[in-house]
Amino acid sequence: MLVHVPAQRGRPACSLQLSAGETARFGRGEPQCPVGIELADPAVPRVAGEILTTGSYWQLSNLSREQSLVVENPEGAGEYFRVPPGRLAAPVPFEFSRVVLATRSGVLAFQVYAPDHTYLDPRTVATRPGAATVSPFSLNEDALYFLVLVALCEPRLRDLSTVAVPTTPHVVERLRRHPGHPGLTASAVSFHIDYLAGSKLRVKPPEQRLDWKRETLVSVALRFGLVRESHLALLPPLSAAADSAAPGLTR
Repeated sequence: MLVHVPAQRGRPACSLQLSAGETARFGRGEPQCPVGIELADPAVPRVAGEILTTGSYWQLSNLSREQSLVVENPEGAGEYFRVPPGRLAAPVPFEFSRVVLATRSGVLAFQVYAPDHTYLDPRTVATRPGAATVSPFSLNEDALYFLVLVALCEPRLRDLSTVAVPTTPHVVERLRRHPGHPGLTASAVSFHIDYLAGSKLRVKPPEQRLDWKRETLVSVALRFGLVRESHLALLPPLSAAADSAAPGLTR
């Protein structure tokens, strides 16, 4: 497992390699409280936490009495979890993580590259008796409605801090750059959004919300992994015009 601390406040970047079973503490550090990962800021506890690497994942302990730690998944469209003060050996499920600590001037963070996750080989799964399992979401990735869904999810897939969901005009402008859809209209995009909401993802309107469909579709699609970063390749390349047309897009 690799821990990487970016350059910060005059200090060069550094990396730390950990083998299975090894630990590393991080924090502000002091001569009496040495740490393996130093984060120089008066708001960071002297010993803020500890990393323990295992075979295929790692654990995070929060050794602070007051401050929470945030673990982000940079590849997960805003996915994160919080480790409260005093929590020991919290398992981290992400292959690539960003550990974030709050300071008075913003945040300090470092990256953790975990060992590759192991997955069940589908070829080894025995056929089980009984009726076949029905897919909860039947999506055709070659269909235009799926392209509309990817365009709606794009800002959050590209930028963890983005909360805005593209409007219908933004989606139209974004997808008109696709060679297969130069004449796409706002009414067509609205139709596909209605189709996704009513037939494909079957989302229901939250109480007291008027403009809910786009946000709810994005939330469901990202929560269940229906749209992933790899799907961004279905969209036309970004350009200055596309960047201004869709809020929150970054290269």
